[in-house]
Amino acid sequence: MLVYAILGDPVEHSLSPAMHSAAFRALGLSACYHAFRVSPPDLGTAIAGARALGFGGLNLTIPLKERALEYLEPDQDARAMGAVNVVSFDGGVRGYNTDGRGASLALREAGFEVPGSRALLIGAGGAARALAYQLAGEGAVLTIANRSLERARELARAFGGRACPLEELRDLVPKVDLIVNATSVGMRPGDPRLFPGELLGPEQTVFDIVYNRETELIADARGAGARAIDGVMMLVYQGALAITIWTGREAPVGAMEQAVRSALAERRVQ
Repeated sequence: MLVYAILGDPVEHSLSPAMHSAAFRALGLSACYHAFRVSPPDLGTAIAGARALGFGGLNLTIPLKERALEYLEPDQDARAMGAVNVVSFDGGVRGYNTDGRGASLALREAGFEVPGSRALLIGAGGAARALAYQLAGEGAVLTIANRSLERARELARAFGGRACPLEELRDLVPKVDLIVNATSVGMRPGDPRLFPGELLGPEQTVFDIVYNRETELIADARGAGARAIDGVMMLVYQGALAITIWTGREAPVGAMEQAVRSALAERRVQ
């Protein structure tokens, strides 16, 4: 039986074990998937140990994605994003980043066309970097808003577009086609809104990468008649791409989505 795992710190909250286990069952593979808590100083040892033990592959989450570049050969996307979320041991130790493509597939499934669109990306952390790379690469006209203007400027310099402070959101939101929340705002009940919901309109698309609950942003988007996309499908598609990297097979997206949404529903009941 092949073993796969997600490494992170913390990692107990991860839905990847439920999602990938469902995928392996649907594909009829003799494989299992576990979560291991690994701190950044131990990452190199953990990757080497997983390879020595014959693991099929790894996922990496916070705070290991950037550190991983020291211990493997990244592909073009991972190198450009400066982060790795998938490790393959096929022919060496290779790193990939499927976050951007996962987000793109979620948008496409929802019917949103990125090329030529006006996209407002809120945030400038690791997830925002992956999204900026993907959106700019697909031809979006990108505006990046962040609490730290310098970090927004760094992303804009790297991938194109312009940077602005969060204080400009009131003016920016009504003028764009796509609003993406790439921050953790909304993960917890009671988090402040990034901007008033009445700024949204029915012709817009709102994509919130938070997936552990229906955020106020998603509720506001639905209330405005806008297309609303939660973070579940980005999680599912980035995981599906990992399955393909590891196995060469098309991932069972439906089974993976069902596993994630079922796990989320169970958590809400507890």
